[in-house]
Amino acid sequence: MRIVIALGGNALLRRGQALTAENQRENVRIAAEAMAPIARQHQLAVSHGNGPQVGLLALQGAAYKPDELYPLDVLGAETEGMIGYMIEQEMGNLLPPEVPFATILTMIEVDQADPAFADPAKFIGPVYEEAEARRLAADKNWSIKPDGDKWRRVVASPQPKRIFEIRPIRWLLERNTIVICAGGGGIPTVYDENRKLQGTEAVIDKDLASELLARELDADLLIMATDVDAVYTDWGTPEAKAIRQTSPEALRAQSFPAGSMGPKVEAACLYVERTGKAAVIGGLADLESMVTGSAGTTINSTASGLEWYDRANRDF
Repeated sequence: MRIVIALGGNALLRRGQALTAENQRENVRIAAEAMAPIARQHQLAVSHGNGPQVGLLALQGAAYKPDELYPLDVLGAETEGMIGYMIEQEMGNLLPPEVPFATILTMIEVDQADPAFADPAKFIGPVYEEAEARRLAADKNWSIKPDGDKWRRVVASPQPKRIFEIRPIRWLLERNTIVICAGGGGIPTVYDENRKLQGTEAVIDKDLASELLARELDADLLIMATDVDAVYTDWGTPEAKAIRQTSPEALRAQSFPAGSMGPKVEAACLYVERTGKAAVIGGLADLESMVTGSAGTTINSTASGLEWYDRANRDF
C-alpha cells in the first residue's frame, strides 16, 4: 500500500518539554521506531508539524531589527530541512542501508484572496501581556489577538490548493524511497500580479496539507498520529469513550476542540469523502496496528454510526 503518515507535534516535542535538539532527537527516534515496520512493507510518505520549531526560530530572529526579520515562509523551509534530516537519520539507523530517503522542501500554493488573510486567526509564538503584545505588534507590524488572559501573534491560515513538488514526490515513492515532505503544512506561496511565485506570511494547517498530500498521491491510507490513542467523545470527562470506527457523517455530528482534535477530524473526514478511502487517527505507538485497523479510530465510507471500543478490553 501507499501510506501517508502525518506526525503530530508530539512526535518532535512532548508537552512541557524544552525545545532542545536532544529532546527533539529522542522523540524523532521514538517516531522512527514506530514507522520503520510500516516502511518495510509499504510505500511511505511522512509529513509533520513544526509549530514549536518555527516559534523558536522566530524568537531567535527577534534579536534583529524589525526590517531584518526572516519571514515565516523562510522559517518554515528551515524547519522542514532540520526535521527531515532527523527523521531520515533515525529511520536510516533502523532500516537496511539500501533503503533510500529524501526530504523535499515543499511549496504549497494558497490564494492571495483567501478570506483567511483578512482575518488572521492562527496563533504562533509565545504569549504576552497585552501592553507588550501591542508594542510588538506596532514595532513588527504583527496582528495580535487575545489567547485566554494573554495575547499572541496571529497569522492567516489559508486553504492549501496545490503541492508544487508533487511530481518528484510521486516519482520517488514509485521507486520505494521514503519521502519526508509537506512539513508544517508546507511552505505557503502565492502568485503575484505578474504570475511570479513568492512566499507569504501565513501558516497552512498541517492536517489539511497532509490530506491534500495523501489525495494527490492517491494514497491508500492516511494516518494521523497524535498523542492520544483514538478519537474520544466527551474527552476529559468520566463519560469519555473511544471511537473504534465511524463514518465522516457520524463523526462530523460530534464536537471536537478547534485547537487540537478538531482539525484532524476535519482533515480525515475530507479525505474519506473525497477519495472513498480510509483515514485513521490514533497514537504514535500504535502505528503498525492502525494500518490493520486494530487500533486508533478508523474513518471510512462503509461504516455506520459510531462503533466504540470495549472499555473492558482497553487500558483507559
